Amino acid sequence: YKFPVGPLELTDIVGLDVRLGIAEYLEETLGKRFAPPKLMREMVERGELGRKAGKGFYDYSSDSQC
Repeated sequence: YKFPVGPLELTDIVGLDVRLGIAEYLEETLGKRFAPPKLMREMVERGELGRKAGKGFYDYSSDSQC
């Protein structure tokens, strides 16, 4: 797909809370096949929302670009 970054980094940039909302909508609209992964729900509950929170799939706490 020629993404400039990998899927997990892209999710961190967009925000796990945003991706979770999208997945929940898709599940509601298109069925269980599109249900968000348990890990994503757990990460959002812990406040690990990606770059904007300083931590997601990657740790951005020491990243000067945050």
